[in-house]
Amino acid sequence: MKINEKELILSEIKGKIHSIETFGSIDGPGVRLVVFFQGCVMRCKYCHNPDTWNLDFANNTSIKKMTASEILQVYEKNMEFYKKGGITVTGGEPLLQIDFLIELFSKAKKYFLPSGFVTGKNNGIHTTLDTSGIMFSSSQNEISKFDNLCEVTDLVMLDIKHIDDEKHLELTGHSNKNVLAFANYLSKKNIPTVIRYVLVPSINDDVESLEKLADFVYALQSVQKIEILAYHDMAKLKYEALKIKYPLESIKPATKEDVKRAEQIISNRIRLNLG
Repeated sequence: MKINEKELILSEIKGKIHSIETFGSIDGPGVRLVVFFQGCVMRCKYCHNPDTWNLDFANNTSIKKMTASEILQVYEKNMEFYKKGGITVTGGEPLLQIDFLIELFSKAKKYFLPSGFVTGKNNGIHTTLDTSGIMFSSSQNEISKFDNLCEVTDLVMLDIKHIDDEKHLELTGHSNKNVLAFANYLSKKNIPTVIRYVLVPSINDDVESLEKLADFVYALQSVQKIEILAYHDMAKLKYEALKIKYPLESIKPATKEDVKRAEQIISNRIRLNLG
């Protein structure tokens, strides 16, 4: 199948792309093309992709500048895998390149799919955004961009690092105010959302934090589920290669039992809110 040249005219906008995974199975529904955007303003202590932080090409010759059409060509080559899936953008932080992100998703929505493929709203390729929401802004100059993005986004996977603002600042280097504001914005726009929460022992696994998270999510209207992800330290080798000290050297990975406990605390709290 060929890309419709009239609909997918090569753009002058080029995104800074760290890498592309052609067979992603944990980044949204179905098998997906997963595009890792380069660049992130946060410095999460448990980040497993520190090589995506820097936007400076001088420090990473593997980073590519790609147009939306070039990314869709990668999708097209493997599209038989994506009948029940679509495209997911992650990072890094995709919202750092929001103009390019809007263009990519807009063109994905104009892509003609044959029968048998799962589509999102407005047809076209199902689009998923995996983000921390840290770049959200409700300013008059920026909100229109987020409105445009919502028009072409089928699912948002929103990573909440910590519900407590001061502890979020300590964990990531940034306040969580933009993150929570983005969650509320998505709720008002009725954008299907999955909340992701990396459970880090002794940092964000206490009962108070988990119950506050449950209370916050309960008030949102468009959240489909909360995913508790176990913290792991498998990125240590990346930190060593980049000559960056690993911040959580003394923290042990979360266990399956830790995750089950957290899920139970959140579930009990939500049931309590339901009355």
